[in-house]
Amino acid sequence: MILKPAHQTPLCALALAGVLAEAGLPEGVLSVIPTTSPGAVTEPLLSDGRIRKLSFTGSTAVGRRLLEQSAGQVLRTSMELGGNAPFLVFDDADLEAAVDGALLAKMRNIGEACTAANRIYAQSGVAAEFAARLSERMGALRLGRGVDEGVQVGPLIDDKARQKVQGLVDDAVGRGARVLVGGGPGEGPGHFYQPTVLADVPMDSELSSTEIFGPVAPVLTFETEQEVLAAANDTEFGLVSYLYTRDLNRALRVSERLETGMVGLNQGIVSNPAAPFGGVKHSGLGREGGRVGIEEFLDTKYVGIGGL
Repeated sequence: MILKPAHQTPLCALALAGVLAEAGLPEGVLSVIPTTSPGAVTEPLLSDGRIRKLSFTGSTAVGRRLLEQSAGQVLRTSMELGGNAPFLVFDDADLEAAVDGALLAKMRNIGEACTAANRIYAQSGVAAEFAARLSERMGALRLGRGVDEGVQVGPLIDDKARQKVQGLVDDAVGRGARVLVGGGPGEGPGHFYQPTVLADVPMDSELSSTEIFGPVAPVLTFETEQEVLAAANDTEFGLVSYLYTRDLNRALRVSERLETGMVGLNQGIVSNPAAPFGGVKHSGLGREGGRVGIEEFLDTKYVGIGGL
């Protein structure tokens, strides 16, 4: 196995390799290759002929390039790519549970997760109250360094990420969105951004079509089930979606019509090591987790036996 970590976080992969070695993994089974020039490393590996499987987690743009490079050797691939997760709150939802779920879905890893709720759609009857409750919870989160006691929200990965988040917020506000809490960088040095909730976010804002990857929760209002399904599915991505309702028929109907590989029904976290994890459309190929995830690394062989 060859593991190439993201160039911003090589120490995590090296630490994992150390844990595996302590657990008894034989020397030479796993190699970790940190690099700031991923193309120079991965392209020769993929064209070498000895690689049998490529599993990649990252952006859709890089995933496309890796698929092209894998074509020469007809490599089996698994792609865990970008997301643009919709989070649907219907009028009949348990609002307290919906706010709890939204906080989990939005703030996991400070929003820097492919499964993070990216577009929060609240039906008109509960939109104002939902946004107010979410703002109260988001505003109460303490921003700061992880070494400081009581900190709940740390920095983004780098300054480029923070600038992207600020640009998306500025675009939404410029189109008429209201900042209910946050809306700017944290105080002092570091790549901090305040937990932010925006209300009255227009459907044509960049936030509606771009993966935010930060602690910003845009709340968009909808009227009908048909309307919100059209908006939720109007994206090239299809990793995960979330919905809150107490109507069983609606829960099943909407879950079936959402164009995502996973659905969180009345829950804000879908990750489960026993369940298949993955998306459709431009969010990737294949699945991780559970028996299906193991089968991604296996070949099926049929042996037809005649007379012996």
